[in-house]
Amino acid sequence: MIAPEIRNRQLQRRLAMGLGLLLVAAGAAAQSAGEVEFSRGVGFAQTPGQTPRTLGKGLPLQEGDRLTTSDGGSAIIKLEDGTRMTVRPNSEIILQQYRYGQNATDNSMVMQLLRGGMRAVTGLIAKSSPNAARIQTATATIGIRGTDFDARVCARDCGTESSNIKDTSRPNVVQASAKVVSAQGALEAVDGAGTRRRLVDGGSVYPGDLVETGSGTKAVLAFRDDSRVTLGSATRFRVDNFVYDDKNPGEGRFLVSLLRGSVRALTGLIAKSNQRNVGFATATATIGIRGTGLDLDCGDDGCSFFTWLGSIVVTPTGQTALEALVAGQGLFVGPAGIRPLSTPILQDLLRPDGATVDTKQLFSNNAVSDSDEGLFVFVRDGHIEVATSREILHLGKGEAGFAGDNGNTARPLQVPKFLEFDKLPLPNSKNPMLASILGESGIKAGNVCR
Repeated sequence: MIAPEIRNRQLQRRLAMGLGLLLVAAGAAAQSAGEVEFSRGVGFAQTPGQTPRTLGKGLPLQEGDRLTTSDGGSAIIKLEDGTRMTVRPNSEIILQQYRYGQNATDNSMVMQLLRGGMRAVTGLIAKSSPNAARIQTATATIGIRGTDFDARVCARDCGTESSNIKDTSRPNVVQASAKVVSAQGALEAVDGAGTRRRLVDGGSVYPGDLVETGSGTKAVLAFRDDSRVTLGSATRFRVDNFVYDDKNPGEGRFLVSLLRGSVRALTGLIAKSNQRNVGFATATATIGIRGTGLDLDCGDDGCSFFTWLGSIVVTPTGQTALEALVAGQGLFVGPAGIRPLSTPILQDLLRPDGATVDTKQLFSNNAVSDSDEGLFVFVRDGHIEVATSREILHLGKGEAGFAGDNGNTARPLQVPKFLEFDKLPLPNSKNPMLASILGESGIKAGNVCR
């Protein structure tokens, strides 16, 4: 018979072994997330239930870690998918969910920004899927669409920071020609340099972009002058030149090309102010606008044109003669010849004037003070979605946005000074220590573009 004290010692050893196995299993289950590349000042990383670890170069990070920095402290971290972040002073961020595997289909990244802020350049997770990466705050959720951005949760500190900056901030101008109102299916844009990117609802289209729809895809674009375009399946549509100033729309330009596929278009304020500055080009003809709604459908055998509002003039390629068409009239132009059309085309495609467009969320600006409390976001490149319980704000390259504690969103009239003149080094800075010192001395680092 085993003595009671021996039995107790055996039980204690079994409990200790079991606890050790549990800890090992828990550690093995934690997903490795990345490491610290640079740190300055005081900061910590803490895995739930474990002792805080001092932030320092090479420190491993894993899913669930809580990162905190003190006043004057900052860190640059690199995650395994290539995402880089500069964690600001007085910040607290939780790597709530991080799943990444090469060629995996379930990669995801969810962070909680509890206070402070970050400067981020996202990696492969955000580029793989529109909903794979997001940052949650008490005010709003930031949906990341593969981008380069800053995010700040502001109380009174941001306004105080801006008040100490003597420079004047620049207007918060929407640089996009158009934004995607809705997209059903695969939608992509190719810029002038040949770089391809995925477009989703709210995504930006810029001058020179070639927009391509996949098989079965339908999409609606809204331009800043209130022109609207519906794209059909397997379409290639290029924005050749778009210039618009709402204070002087008559000096604007709206020149686009349909290389293949189908388009239904409704012209906007540029056409109403100066119809000579609006034109559609195809392989077989160019179309002049007289304030109108028109359909274009181009295939291998030629292009069909039909107007359902206003009038157009069609000039076949290589000819000077004009064909004038009023509402209810159409024309086919192809290598085999020209013939009139009396039957409407593209009836199965939504007319763009039937699409619901929230121009406030896509393009408008509102008065927002740098001292307002809430979430501020600035996009250096890419596409950000700021979603509250009440509204969704889409931001493109060069745009700043705000989400207040009341759930309202806005695009400030000016880029907030604390964002425009941020001294903290970007996460892809080659020498963050030097960039920090130069910034604190009032000297801009050479790799910081504004």
